[in-house]
Amino acid sequence: MKPGDLRAMTIDQLDDEVLKLKKEQFNLRFQRATGQLENTSRVRQVRRDIARIKTIAAQKRPARPAAASGNPAGSARPETK
Repeated sequence: MKPGDLRAMTIDQLDDEVLKLKKEQFNLRFQRATGQLENTSRVRQVRRDIARIKTIAAQKRPARPAAASGNPAGSARPETK
């Protein structure tokens, strides 16, 4: 799937597409486990399509404010004293 096509989609459409690809990924894993998978390159293609869609969806979503954990740097590590 081309990034230009994905950027034209709404966030809801992108979420639906990710769900569809995750189902396909699940089926491909079962086909691989049972020895029925014929197109092995499809596993890699689906995995990369999911990542591509998630990246574009994250860019479209408004930025979330940093967590108010009392750590002004915003890092996940707690301060040690």
